[in-house]
Amino acid sequence: MRKLSLFILIFTFMVSYGQNGILTPKIIDQIRSQVQIQGTDRAISNALANDEIKTLAFNPIAGKKEDHYFTYEIKTGKITNQQKSGRCWLFASLNMFRPKVMQKYNLDNFEFSENYLYFWHIFEKSNLFLENIIATADKDIYDREVSELFASPVDDGGAWNDFANLVKKYGAVPKSVMPETYQSLHTSLMISLIKEKLRQDGLLLREMVANGKSKQEIENQKIKMLAEIYRILVLSLGEPPKQFQWRYKDKDGNISEYKTYTPLSFWQEAVNVNPDDYVMFVDDPTREYYKLYDRENERNTVEGINWHYINLPAKEIKKFALASLQDSEAMYFSCDVGKYFNPKDGTLDLNNYDYQSVFGVKFDMNKKQRMLTHQSASTHGMALVGVDVDKDGKPIKWKLENSWGQDKGHNGFLTMTDQWFDEYMFRIVIHKKYIDKKILEILKQKPIKVPYYNPAFKADK
Repeated sequence: MRKLSLFILIFTFMVSYGQNGILTPKIIDQIRSQVQIQGTDRAISNALANDEIKTLAFNPIAGKKEDHYFTYEIKTGKITNQQKSGRCWLFASLNMFRPKVMQKYNLDNFEFSENYLYFWHIFEKSNLFLENIIATADKDIYDREVSELFASPVDDGGAWNDFANLVKKYGAVPKSVMPETYQSLHTSLMISLIKEKLRQDGLLLREMVANGKSKQEIENQKIKMLAEIYRILVLSLGEPPKQFQWRYKDKDGNISEYKTYTPLSFWQEAVNVNPDDYVMFVDDPTREYYKLYDRENERNTVEGINWHYINLPAKEIKKFALASLQDSEAMYFSCDVGKYFNPKDGTLDLNNYDYQSVFGVKFDMNKKQRMLTHQSASTHGMALVGVDVDKDGKPIKWKLENSWGQDKGHNGFLTMTDQWFDEYMFRIVIHKKYIDKKILEILKQKPIKVPYYNPAFKADK
């Protein structure tokens, strides 16, 4: 009887005060007493029940204060549109070089074929996946690396290094040579089917290794698998040309003669740029600055480069970006585009939305904290094409050429405040000629390996 009474006493205490983090009625009552919805809170609650949070948090004063004028801006072509695909990184990379082609041939507009390089991106990534499966076939299928491989054999996303790997190997072609198809503009189902096929193939390759099949037998099987992926891509996207004819009409009405090119010879004539002359910078406060890093196995070709970058504070990166824009050189720019973005006027401004006033709760993590907790990461790539500076030459705001069509943002462009740049910029690619020699010396360091599962480094889509 005494033991029973003791048990009841202990149980009553646990229910009243909680143990091991359990939310007991007592604790819930304590929380309720701290939250009193009254006065203006009731009006906010009513508003939240009937409208979007962003609408209520929008700060119209901040939303109207930024104009869209820039001290230095690059003349671009017509706004491109990736539609329902995750190929922003390809659009951003190719849009970096459109002004060069337009200037060279005296054109009003020009667009590369994103579809062409996208074809090779998915095909090369498929091959890399199968090679990685073979290389890890001796590991348990629940091993973290193997699990990550099967989780995402291929996808649309990418970054600058993927573009560099592709253009050095396959060149580029005008959009008219390999135009978009419905599947290139709506990639979800096609990619889902390719993933399913690759997962099926990956299991077969692991089985072949486990059964002691020879390297040649495994290679032959891999080639058969890739032929099926190639078939899906050709039927969906069209077959990429080995060579093509192209002519153009310039803005003075002159029509050129047809000329025969290979994709590599076209890139060399029209752009004549070596991607190796560009440096990727990242502002990652979770890791040591002024160091060279390499994200393991983050690429699209077996022989290509990974995400190879210098980690530098934003204030340092801006100096080189400003010099590039002053010389009319566009850059690849990657950021967390959804944060404090006003789609109505295309501004990226920390003052666009005031969530604290709506809920009476602080949201004040710094960039390092956001990155460590998965709250913020790179999500989208664009071309950096303009900057506005004050009388002392310091940046006020920046101009981004987006790939969401003419009707999104400010005529297809986004305007980013300098403060937003500090908080939500993740990657930027700049030509070596605009970078201090002291910073370029960092490229000689032995790169520090970054795990492929680092949460802050997602592919741009």
